[in-house]
Amino acid sequence: MKRKIVKILRDKCTGCGLCIPNCHEGALQIIDAKAVLVSDLMCDGLGACLGHCPEDAIIIIEEREAEPYNERLVMQQMLNHGKNTVIAHLTHLKEHNETVFLNEGIAFLKENEENIIFDINEVLKRIENKNNYNDKNINTMEHFHEGCGCPGGQEKIINSGELNLSSNIDVNSLKSELRQWPVQMHLINPRASYFQNSDLLVAADCVAFSMGNFHQKHLKGRSLVIACPKLDDGLDTYVQKFISLIDDAKVNTVTVMRMEVPCCGGLVAMVKTAQEKASRKVPVKEMVISLEGEIISESWI
Repeated sequence: MKRKIVKILRDKCTGCGLCIPNCHEGALQIIDAKAVLVSDLMCDGLGACLGHCPEDAIIIIEEREAEPYNERLVMQQMLNHGKNTVIAHLTHLKEHNETVFLNEGIAFLKENEENIIFDINEVLKRIENKNNYNDKNINTMEHFHEGCGCPGGQEKIINSGELNLSSNIDVNSLKSELRQWPVQMHLINPRASYFQNSDLLVAADCVAFSMGNFHQKHLKGRSLVIACPKLDDGLDTYVQKFISLIDDAKVNTVTVMRMEVPCCGGLVAMVKTAQEKASRKVPVKEMVISLEGEIISESWI
């Protein structure tokens, strides 16, 4: 049986995460700020992720005669990428109910413990649930593997405290600062009158929900478009619309508000691509928002 498989060129990879949502098999993950193929077993070799890498850091290895899948050989390769990659690979096997391969991988670690530079007990603790990695009744969504998977999908409880009303603000009187409809990128018309000569705010879908002062401090006086680079389809269409907003609507400035998770960087990448292809040049600011709704950084790009 012949098959193709993808390879990540780590020197080129910037960890932007654009490839992650386009790997429908879940074989790619961001680990230690790099995209990693965590399981040859799950890669279909179709290369759906290739066209979404702005750095050309993903290639298709030549079609070859496929040997029977060998977990021990795969583990040898994973060891070269470090502990977090090993954890991600074994977790990937577990979540896809590949119990035989999972057990082989764990056995390989134990047999080669003396030659492995990291603590395999830490690895086992991270992939085991109550010290029983053969338990098929495990609900893998109930626990969190630090360093593995897409950070945008990791679970976290946020405690923001109680609302401070000491400033005598009547929260019921606060009004929406939204000045147009629609706002979703697939639905907007870049040539609409409300975009003409406006200051454009490009916000990731989650931003407004994380920031308590989004309307009053950031949306006020601006036109708005929203998008999710991880879940939305047709991102090439988004780039064309951004170009039209710059060239046809002649927006004055563009502010991109994105969440801190790596995959959200795709929103900035699309705007930068549009900025390079547009005939006009406009100032673009990037604002990175934490999961708690705080501004981590802001800079003109």
